[in-house]
Amino acid sequence: MHVAVIDTALDPLAEVQRYQGAQPHLQGQVGATAIFIGSMRDFNQDQTVVRMELEHYPGMTEHYLQKIAQQALQQWPIADLLILHRVGIIIPNDPIVVVAVWSAHRAAAYAANRFLMEDLKSHAPFWKKETLDNHHSRWVEKNTPA
Repeated sequence: MHVAVIDTALDPLAEVQRYQGAQPHLQGQVGATAIFIGSMRDFNQDQTVVRMELEHYPGMTEHYLQKIAQQALQQWPIADLLILHRVGIIIPNDPIVVVAVWSAHRAAAYAANRFLMEDLKSHAPFWKKETLDNHHSRWVEKNTPA
């Protein structure tokens, strides 16, 4: 299991491939890998967004992500998981998050991945400040629905 908050550009598929390649216990044991990649949209609440500043509380955020990762490992028969979440200045189309779950079977991989993303999106301590195309900025008060 690996969970991290990063402040550099994210290449989700390369990160998943790198992590999986470094985990010998996954070789031959996994029949399913469920991957979710979240990217920044260029709109929110019917307005054009040109950039976003994503903040977190160091230590608290990582602890929260570790907690939900442990819950997923206890609830489903999964072999491993990876959560990488970006912070800092992000522009439209930039990847923000990747969640990968490895399991012997797809049902557990899908279920655990969905649980992780839904919990992360609705409860993890991240704060978003959007800059609009009119140069005004605003804090995002609620997440978009699933």
